Amino acid sequence: MKTYRLIAILLTTLIAGNVPAVNCSECHALELIGRNLSTWDGDTGQWESIADARLGADDPKRLTGEPGVGAILNGPTGRTRHLLSKQHFGDVNAHIEFIVAKDSNSGVYFMGRYEVQIFDSWQKESPYPGIECGGIYERWDESRTPKGFEGHSPRVNASRAPGQWQSFDVVFRAPRFDAAGRKIANARFEKVVHNGVIVHEDVEVTGPTRAAAFDDERPLGRLMLQGDHGPVAYRNIRLAPAGANAFFAFDNAVADEKHPTARAQAETLAELGYAGISVGLDRCPSLSDLLDELDQRNLRLFAVYAGVNIDSEQEPYSPALKDAIEALAGRNTILWLFMQSREHKPSSTAGDERAVAILRELAELAARHKVRIALYPHHAFWLERIEDAVRVADKLDRPNVGVTFNLCHWLRVSPDKSAELLIKEAMPRLLAVSINGADSDGRDWNTLIQTLDKGTFDMTGFLKTLGEAGYTGPIALQGYGVGGDARDNLTRSMQAWKKHSRVLYGDVAPFGPQKKQ
Repeated sequence: MKTYRLIAILLTTLIAGNVPAVNCSECHALELIGRNLSTWDGDTGQWESIADARLGADDPKRLTGEPGVGAILNGPTGRTRHLLSKQHFGDVNAHIEFIVAKDSNSGVYFMGRYEVQIFDSWQKESPYPGIECGGIYERWDESRTPKGFEGHSPRVNASRAPGQWQSFDVVFRAPRFDAAGRKIANARFEKVVHNGVIVHEDVEVTGPTRAAAFDDERPLGRLMLQGDHGPVAYRNIRLAPAGANAFFAFDNAVADEKHPTARAQAETLAELGYAGISVGLDRCPSLSDLLDELDQRNLRLFAVYAGVNIDSEQEPYSPALKDAIEALAGRNTILWLFMQSREHKPSSTAGDERAVAILRELAELAARHKVRIALYPHHAFWLERIEDAVRVADKLDRPNVGVTFNLCHWLRVSPDKSAELLIKEAMPRLLAVSINGADSDGRDWNTLIQTLDKGTFDMTGFLKTLGEAGYTGPIALQGYGVGGDARDNLTRSMQAWKKHSRVLYGDVAPFGPQKKQ
């Protein structure tokens, strides 16, 4: 099969005690290309160590290697065994460099199961989703029509010409399992960057892709390089822990008089280490301008916040919502939809039929543009509780529709209900979580929404609950009504995040002992 691509992955670890917060990727790193093939398991076939690779002088469909070390080539014909790493990994942050001959094909399989395609896609059209370089290759089922499914094309064809070195940077999240071994969360490509361009964001994979080395799913697995589909060489394969979940900020936590523009906000988020931003549709004058600023800094637009009215005599949503879906095409961005009504009281099931009808229309449009919807529970709105969001999403039953857990609204509406049970009931439809500092006994927004370094609420315990439930998706910083200097607030919240989020790290043991700082 044809599918190969880059990788970035992590292993999250539970670090106890008073260990200082650290950047996992700086403490652990594992090189898989050394002076020989000793990091790869078993029979390595015709793979050989080389110093560099280039196109054959007489045949651009061949690669020739220069004697030396630092790279590996899959033999004289490009038809040899796959390489499987000796070490097993779960979550990883991966950097991989590769070079292909004309029309050649390879792939990088995370855990030996989930492929990012490597292919000569230079100036080529795609015959099917996932075959392109940087694509997430399709799954395969002989009993289905069509047999291939869940292939994901890269948002942009970032390929270089054959004979040029290219790179992948991937953050990969392994599937999660409960104590009984039942899968509770799918594998996820959190981010795939091809030659410096983000091509995938937050893509779930429900099972092994075609031609995987293994049919089952497990918490850990080997990295695999496909070796039998044509000439390919690799170098600089570095794996490190992926760290905690992606952490982004609401626009209300970023915008102030010092940061009024998309550029100023993007610059600040990038400098402070945030993964991106969410915006209110009615507060963003130009999605395209914002996306340009974010793309330049490899930041993501995680969500766009917009409203739906389910009353029979009201327009259900602004025409701008459809425009936003088109502007977000291919990005897998979340539409955060809050739902209001004057006809129905909060949480009333009498509004479900109308809500489902409206959402069905939006979900179909969003799916055509590779956009997702996450229902957004909000105090005093019709869709008020996480239970309401789960109920409506279950009735709608669309793969691109899920729910959001908002800490501040849960504390305002139903703090007596167990967050652990609510989160477990929301999985696997849980697409996003929002947090902030809060007082456990708070009753107004001043006490329920604070910077992350403040409040009496046990944030570390809450994040631990998320991790134990198998949640690997993005986490947002709510900033509504906090006031003060946005940069200072973001700085202190990021420092608190690094401390609290240690419980979201996975097992870093495969990466060896922590390096001294």
